[in-house]
Amino acid sequence: MRDVKLGKTGIVVPQNGFGALPIQRDDMDTSISILRRAYDGGMRYFDTARAYSDSEEKLGNAFAGMREKIYIATKTAAKTPDQFWKDLETSLEKLQTDYIDVYQFHMVTQCWKPGDGSGMYECMEEAKKQGKIRHIGVTSHRIAVAMECVESGLYETMQFPFSYLADEKDIALVKKCEELDVGFIAMKGLAGGLITNSDAAMAFMLDYPNVVPIWGIQRMSELEEWLNFFEKEPAMTGEIKDFIKREQAELSGDFCRGCGYCLPCAAGIEINNCARMSLMIRRAPSAGWLSTKWQAKMAKIDDCINCGACMSRCPYGLKTPELLKKNLADYKRVISGEITV
Repeated sequence: MRDVKLGKTGIVVPQNGFGALPIQRDDMDTSISILRRAYDGGMRYFDTARAYSDSEEKLGNAFAGMREKIYIATKTAAKTPDQFWKDLETSLEKLQTDYIDVYQFHMVTQCWKPGDGSGMYECMEEAKKQGKIRHIGVTSHRIAVAMECVESGLYETMQFPFSYLADEKDIALVKKCEELDVGFIAMKGLAGGLITNSDAAMAFMLDYPNVVPIWGIQRMSELEEWLNFFEKEPAMTGEIKDFIKREQAELSGDFCRGCGYCLPCAAGIEINNCARMSLMIRRAPSAGWLSTKWQAKMAKIDDCINCGACMSRCPYGLKTPELLKKNLADYKRVISGEITV
């Protein structure tokens, strides 16, 4: 597995990182086992966030006493300086460390800048001056905001959704990061679960030598798939290229990426899953999605009050209420046996 330098940070890690959002769904012992196996298998870059419930605590417990051997990135979704400092101190405590390698503004909808009146970027500068963080990063799902952050020269890393379903604007962002020496961290390399071929997913990433993907990992079996690539990288063969082209054709147009920006829903609809249910029951083992639990969740779509809040929050400009209704109609046909998946 080749190494990648994360832009001007100077951080050099294998092009195979660990996304620690899913381990919040594991118990502590399972999480520690997975994290330590990831390290033993070669992973060195671990990404978490204050928003990921106990994920930071699990990383702290897993890597106590070996802090200098790994790189830890975490995030704050703070909108005020007071909350920024509260989040940072909490993260340092949970991670059992006195510094964070890459500290990121989480899911920004604007480019925080010095002198903009918010005081937010000044917090990052002060935290870096104090030695509590080493590098300033940012994450976003909004392409225009992400590009502004990269071109501002203020951020050392950009974390953005990137997979073989990327469009021309996404690829332009990656290239701009390479041009300006901004480290690029790829989140949602599996498009929120829609991509199920790890060979194709990794082969695509390897075509971009400035990108560090962070794979969301919850199970040991998932981890082992990624660790296998330390022994043998997947080549971008003609077969894989053809497979990716078919995938891109199937998933072109409007579909929900599952980012969750639309939430919370006033009607209690789990939009980030319900709005892509038609794809999930066809691209993943369908039994779980057809359970009584999920039937009840899908039925809540009928409670939609068409308030439009989800559309106003969607970074992809989706007509979410319409998408929900289409998914519900398709789901009902599957449940009734009218169509099979």
